[in-house]
Amino acid sequence: MVRWAPLEIIKLSFGDSESPEQRAKAIFHSETWLALNKGFITEYEAKSQYQKELGLSELECEKLFYYVKQSQILIFGTIELIQRIKTAGYNVYALTDNVHEIVSYLKSTYEFWPLFDGATVSAEVGLLKPQPEIYQTLLNSFDLFASETVFIDDMPYNVEGAQSVGMSAIQFSDSEQCEQALKLLGLSF
Repeated sequence: MVRWAPLEIIKLSFGDSESPEQRAKAIFHSETWLALNKGFITEYEAKSQYQKELGLSELECEKLFYYVKQSQILIFGTIELIQRIKTAGYNVYALTDNVHEIVSYLKSTYEFWPLFDGATVSAEVGLLKPQPEIYQTLLNSFDLFASETVFIDDMPYNVEGAQSVGMSAIQFSDSEQCEQALKLLGLSF
């Protein structure tokens, strides 16, 4: 639904610093970010930890989390695709690795969240993709069968995680490609 652009977030937050890739990894692959995504700590606590562990200033942390939210823009065609799928009678669920504060931001900024028939959010269940348990949580929460469920994600390891529990899965690149892949799986809309 929205794009995730960690290198852009780093460049917007810190300017043209050396090694934006290393800084993105230090922030978004850290234990702090994982704990935040699992709902074990708050955004406020994450900012404090980044100040202590990475030496970021309070202002840098404010900019970082501002751009984490502001850079999440809608991907062209995704809302219309979901609307057509739902009009055809299919249910649509969200399975997202996401932070409480970012989910609140997305809900208040965009109008797509009510399109979902349900959602499993990592920060609410303490699990992350591609852990098999997060896919099972989605399936169990909404009485879904893996063999009747199609998972869509832009990351190949998350697609593989869904396939490992018996779901069909599509690696998303854009809404047109996704629509064609869904139709190849037999969906009619």
